[in-house]
Amino acid sequence: MSTHPTPAISDADLASMQQHADPLADKTIADILGPWPPGLPPENAPQWAQIKTVNRLFGEWTTNASIQGWTATGDGVNEEMAKALQDYLAQGQVLPAWADAHKIERAEKIFFDHGALSCILLFCASLPECYVIPDLSSVLHTAGQLEEHTEYRIRSTAAMIFPVMMHGGLTRGDGAGVAQILKVRLIHATIRNLILRGTPEAAVQHLQAQQGIVGAGLLGKLPGLPPRHSMYQALFARGWDVAGDGLPCNQEELAYTLLTFGYVFLRSMRRLGIGLPRHDEEAYLHAWNVVGHILGIERGLMVETMDQGEELMARMQARGRAEPVTPDPRPGLGQALMATMANSIPWNIAKPMPQLMTRFLCGKATAGDLGLTQPVPWSSALLFWGVLLVARVIDWVLRLVLPRFSIVRTLTRILGYHFMSRVLMSQTRPLQLPSELLNQVDGVVHNWSDDPHVPKWINRIEDRLTTQGTWSLKLAASARPATAASQPAATAQETA
Repeated sequence: MSTHPTPAISDADLASMQQHADPLADKTIADILGPWPPGLPPENAPQWAQIKTVNRLFGEWTTNASIQGWTATGDGVNEEMAKALQDYLAQGQVLPAWADAHKIERAEKIFFDHGALSCILLFCASLPECYVIPDLSSVLHTAGQLEEHTEYRIRSTAAMIFPVMMHGGLTRGDGAGVAQILKVRLIHATIRNLILRGTPEAAVQHLQAQQGIVGAGLLGKLPGLPPRHSMYQALFARGWDVAGDGLPCNQEELAYTLLTFGYVFLRSMRRLGIGLPRHDEEAYLHAWNVVGHILGIERGLMVETMDQGEELMARMQARGRAEPVTPDPRPGLGQALMATMANSIPWNIAKPMPQLMTRFLCGKATAGDLGLTQPVPWSSALLFWGVLLVARVIDWVLRLVLPRFSIVRTLTRILGYHFMSRVLMSQTRPLQLPSELLNQVDGVVHNWSDDPHVPKWINRIEDRLTTQGTWSLKLAASARPATAASQPAATAQETA
C-alpha cells in the first residue's frame, strides 16, 4: 500500500493549475534572460545569444554525475547565468523523499523486457494522446512546425525516454535520466518565457490586476517576423490568451503529458491482452511520478493506480476538448505522425497499421480529434483485425501452458523493429546523445534482438520479418557530438 496516497483533485483545483507553472525553472530562465524589450527583439538581442549559450551548456550535462558540482564556463557565460544554472541543478537533481528505488528498478526491468513494443506503444498511443489537448497541440504547431519535422521530434522524445528508463537512469551517477529531464524542464521554462514575453508570475499578476477588463491577459500576435525567423522568434511573436488558456506548459498540461507516458502505456498493454500485474503497473507509474517530480510537476497531480489514471485523464481530456482552438492543429500533427511511421514499414499492405493500431489503442474520440478516421484499404483493415483477433485467441489458449507467451507481442515487436531501425536508430540520424550513452542504448537494443518468452521457432520467424542476428546498429560510431546547440529546442509534449 502506498505511503503517499494521491487524493482526487477537484475540478476547481485543476482549473487553478492552469495558472501555475514551475517557480524554480521559471526563476532560473528569468535570471538568465532578464526583462524583454518591447516589440519583437531584433535578431542580435542579447536574449537570443543567452538562449544559445544555455543550449550549448546542455551538452555538458551528459550523465547524472556530470551535473553534481557542475560549473558554467565558456563564451557567453556571465555571473548571473552561472549562478542561476548552478542553483537550479543543486535543487532540481534531488529525488523526492518518497522515491522507492525498488519500484524504479522494477519499472526499468518492465521497459527492458518489452523492448520494441514500448516504442510502438509510445508512438501509437502516448504521443497521439498528447495531441488531444488543443492548447498543447497549438504550442507544438508553433514550435518548429511539427508537421515538417516529425522525425526529429520523435527522436527528441526517445532521447529522453531511453536515458530515463535504462538501468540506473534515475538512481545512479552513470545514468543520464535526471540530467536529461532537467534539460527538458528548462526548455519548458524557456518556452513559457518566450510566449509570455516575461515570467509566468508577472503574467498572472497582470491578469489579476486587469480582472473585469475586456481583453485582460491577452498578449497579441506581433507583426514583423523576418522571413527566415527562428523557432524562438516564432514563439515570442505568436501571442497568448492567459485568461482563456492559462499559462503555456502549465501544471495541468504537464501532468496530462505525464499520464500519457505512464498510464497510457499500461492501458495499451491491457488493450493488447498483455497487461501487467497490479504491483508492476504501480511500480511503472511510480517511476514516472519520480520523473514528474524532477520535471517540476506537483505531487497532487500524480496518480498511483490505474483507476486514478483513468479518472484523471478522462477529466483532463474533457476539459481540453471543451475549449477548442481555431484553426485546429491536431489533425495535421496526428497525420504527420502516422505518415512517419507508415514510411518506416516496408510492406505496402501494412503501411496503414500505425493508424489502425492508434485507433485501437486510443479509441474513436482520440482518432476523431487527430483526423485519423479516413478509410484504409480493406485488405489492410482485414489483415490488421484478422491477425489481431487470431493472435489474441492463440495467446489465450497457449498461456494455459506458457504463461508469458504472446503472439501479439511478437507482431508489435516486428513493427517496432522497423520503426526503430528507420527512424529512432537511424545510423545517418542517430539520437542526439553522448557517445557513451548511445553505447548503452545500443546494448539495450541488442538485448531486444530475441524475445526470451517465446519458443525459438517464433524468434526465427521474427528474424525473417526483421533482420538476422542482432538489432544493434553501432550508433555511437556514426554519432555527432551531442550538444543541444545543434538542434532546435523540444517542447513539453515532445519530451515530457
